[in-house]
Formats: sequence, structure tokens, C-alpha cells
Amino acid sequence: MLKLFRNLGPYRWAVAAVMALVLLQSLSELYLPTLMADIINDGVVKGDIPYIWRIGGFMLGVTAIGTIVSIASSYLSSRVSSAFGRDVRRKVFRHVESFSLQEFDKLGTASLITRTTNDITQVQSVLVMMMRMMISAPMMCIGGLIMAVSKDAHLSLVFVGALPILALTIYAIASRGIPYFKAMQKKVDKLNLVLREGLTGIRVIRSFNRFEHETARFKEANGDLTRTAIKVNQIMASMWPLMMLILNFSSIAIIWFGGVRVSEGQMQVGDLMAFLQYAMQIMFSLLMVSMMFVMVPRASASAVRINEVLETMPVIEDVEKERKRASENKPAESAARGTVEFDNVTFRYPGAENPAVSGISFRALPGETTAIIGGTGSGKSTLVSLLPRFYDVEEGAVRVDGADVRDLSIEELREKIGLVPQKALLFTGTVADNIRFGKADATDEEVRHAAATAQASDFVEEMPEGYGSAVAQGGTNLSGGQKQRLSIARALVRKPRVYLFDDSFSALDFKTDAKLRAALKAETTEATVIIVAQRVSTVMEANRIIVLDEGRIVGSGTHRELMQSCDVYREIVSSQLSEEEIA
Repeated sequence: MLKLFRNLGPYRWAVAAVMALVLLQSLSELYLPTLMADIINDGVVKGDIPYIWRIGGFMLGVTAIGTIVSIASSYLSSRVSSAFGRDVRRKVFRHVESFSLQEFDKLGTASLITRTTNDITQVQSVLVMMMRMMISAPMMCIGGLIMAVSKDAHLSLVFVGALPILALTIYAIASRGIPYFKAMQKKVDKLNLVLREGLTGIRVIRSFNRFEHETARFKEANGDLTRTAIKVNQIMASMWPLMMLILNFSSIAIIWFGGVRVSEGQMQVGDLMAFLQYAMQIMFSLLMVSMMFVMVPRASASAVRINEVLETMPVIEDVEKERKRASENKPAESAARGTVEFDNVTFRYPGAENPAVSGISFRALPGETTAIIGGTGSGKSTLVSLLPRFYDVEEGAVRVDGADVRDLSIEELREKIGLVPQKALLFTGTVADNIRFGKADATDEEVRHAAATAQASDFVEEMPEGYGSAVAQGGTNLSGGQKQRLSIARALVRKPRVYLFDDSFSALDFKTDAKLRAALKAETTEATVIIVAQRVSTVMEANRIIVLDEGRIVGSGTHRELMQSCDVYREIVSSQLSEEEIA
């Protein structure tokens, strides 16, 4: 947790101010019992009414000061903790944005959401408590002991028996509760995962009538978390009555032995009352410590999980600024702008025994369309993921404009690429906002032109507010084909050097598919186009077709050439087209 608290650097003066205010508050609370003892000893016993009024007014003044500094410390500590939480959330989010897909696979989306929200909130809550109690509790405990001893050293021996018992009680209970707090965070992750899957996959769940199954999954995860929470709360709940029992027995002992000392004339009544209040302050300071024992273990577990995210370094590292500047200043490569080259590329997913692709070599040139086709699991989408460096190759190299993608900055590389993913994903906002996701400063004319090229303008203009129409989260208010066309428009408005279409025409009918490919041909005359497709009709007119089978290239050439030379391609064609269409 201390690592996270380094983020308090910008607020160190505010934290110091909070501690100073808490110190003043503690001093005022420690001073009040002494003033009360003076009123009783010198005012009430002697019948000195003016003295009672004078000291009573002074007590009110001390109380007012204590109240003001308490309010100020609460306000300031809340502002500091809120700013700390904001900064850590921003830091975690920015760091997570730099992750490759490998880190997302390792940590899990549901867990990352929990760590960015629930875990940071836990640490933020404890920070408020620590800023106020870290000074207050020790001050009240040590100061109370000193003041109690100053009133009557012999009566202070009561603490010799009470405090060790109190400390052992806190330790015994906290040591049993800490493991449960750590387990709770993992169970919150599990519940979040089940809930997220249940909500995002609601259509599939309903279509397969698996609602009862998902309800049972949620009930199990929820019940598991509830049982752990009940167990830990039962353990921690026993702390309060036990401590109150010790506190009350201590009070009885103080009154008993203090009464004897008062009757013997060794102690005044006012001092006994002040001593009793100091005893209460000492005990309650330990109660505050026990509350920290309840909160700190859970926050500590949360801090470990947050630090795990911050300390996870992306496998794919961006180049240093100096290397970026060097690449910008070096002479232009001999390769034409937009040239893509796979040079003997081999890649396997983390933990996989066999490579997903092996020995892949081909070139995709500007002004040409290179199509990649193959059966399910042949490695088509894997190749698309290697080009924008979602993953890094194990062997060989992927080059853009003659430069290895690992020698380019991530930003520089991805600025050259317009990717249309296999699963069309849209964001909340308007239609225009989603198209401008590809180019933030795109004009209205550029947005309309991109939509028209993607064959999306017809259905967009029929929507109630046209390009200003709202798109629901994930584009759930649009059909699959409409989402695909908007995803294509988003890539087109970018005007990149390289277009990557990862099975991006699968939801389109044949007529729209043909019109779209014709419009793309006119739009991408100077760019490199790489199309991954399942349908033969989509790739037949490509300048070059790469045929994959089990992660290897088994054929390369035009449609006619492959029909004569590649058995795998002929099988794919014959499974999709009639003999008249093939002829």
C-alpha cells in the first residue's frame, strides 16, 4: 500500500495540514478533562461560582476550536483522498491502455474493472481513515496515558492489566479476519465476471433458454461472496463487544480503586473524573486502531491487486522517443509507402504448444488487393493481429514501408493502418461520432463520403436524426450488417496507407458486398488492401490470394492460378460456388 501512497506527492502539503489540524483537535480533547477537573476541584468543591463560569467559558472556547479544526480536517482529508483516487484510476487506466492482448488475456477484463473501481475505492476509504487516525489514535493513547499518570500514578497501574489484554484481543481477531479479506476481493472478481458475461451475452442466453443456468452461476458466485463476507463480519463484529467488555471492566476498576484513594484523601474527586475520561480516551483510541485493523487488511489486499496491474509491463514495448526520432529522421526506405511484408513469420499464442502460423512470407503492395482465405483456425485473423502489433512475432519480421513494426512507435505504426475487426464494435454516441473515431477532426463532408463508400449512407439518412442519431452501447440498436458498414466507414475516413479487413463483409448480402468492393476499389487506388474473408466471392477479384491451411501458406496467386495449382483453394471454391459460377 505504501507504493500507492507515493501518488500523494502532489498533495503532501495538504496531508501535512490535515495532520496538523488533527493534532490540534487531539490536544483540545486531551485538555478538556483537566479543565473539568479544575472546575470540580477549585470551583464546585470551594463554591467559587465566578471560577466555574470563567473555566466553563474557556472549555467552550477549546471545544469550539476543536470542532472547527475537526470540520476542516474532515473536509481537507476528503478532498485529498478523492484526488488520490482520481489520480490512481487515471494512472491505472492509462497503463492498461498500453497493454497488449496478452496482458488482457492474463489479468482478465472483469478483474481489471474491479481493480479500477472497487479496489481503488477501498484504498481511498482507508486513506481518509489513516490521515485522521494515524495522528489522532497514537496522540490520544500516549497523551491520555501521560495525563492519566499526571493525575495519579498509582491508579494508572490499572492500564498495566487492561491494555495488554486489549491489544491481544485486537491481534487475535484481526489475524483471523485478514485472510478472509484477501479472499473476498477474488470472489468479487468472480461475481463481476459472471455478471458481465450474463449481461453482455443476454441474447445468446435467452436464445438457448439458459437463463436458469446463468441464474444458478450468479447465485453460486453471489452466495460464495456472501458467505465469506458474513464470516469475516462475524469475526470482526466480535471485536466491538469484547473491547467494550474490557473497557467497562477497566472503568469499574478505576472507579473502585479511585474511590478508595479519594476516601483516603490521596486523590481529589475532579482528578478521578478526569482520570476516568482519560481512560475512555485511551480505550477509544485503541478502538480506532481496531477499526483500522478491520479496514487496512482489505485495503492492503486491494493495493496489492492495483500494484499488480501497475507493475505488469506490456510484452509489446513501445520504442523509446530517441529511437522514434531516429526513425523519423532517417532516409526513406526503398519500399513504397504502404508496402506490407511478412518475412518468414512464426507466432504461437502464450501457453500454446503449436504455432498458430509458421513460416509465413508474402508482400502486399500499394494499389493492390491481397486476400487471405482458409478454413477455420488456419491463422487468418492471427496474421491481421500481428500487423498492428497486438501480438509480436516469435520468429521472422513484419514490415511496413520497409521498416520492422517493432522499430516503429505504436502510434506511428497504427496511424498507417485502418483496421476493420472481425467483430464490429461501436461505441455510445452518434453515428457521426463513431465514424469520426477513425479521424477526430474529420469534416461533415468526409464523414458522409466515408459512409457513402461503405454503403452506409442509405440507412443512416433514413434514421430519425441522420448522422446525429444515437448509437447504443455496442451498437445494439443496429443490425450486424449496419454495424459492419459503419466500422468500414470508420476505417475509410482515416485514409490510411494500409487497410485491414478481417472478415468484415460476412454480414453483408452479396449485392451490398459487390457494391462495397467496387466502391473500395476506386477509394483505395494508392493504398494497400488486405482482406481476410471466408467467402470466395469476396476474394475472387483480388490481385493476389494467399491460401492458409493449419497455419501455413499452401497457395498464392490469382483466382485462376489457384484453381489450377491449389487443392485446398479448389475445395473451398467447390464448397461455396456452383459449377456454372466456377466456370
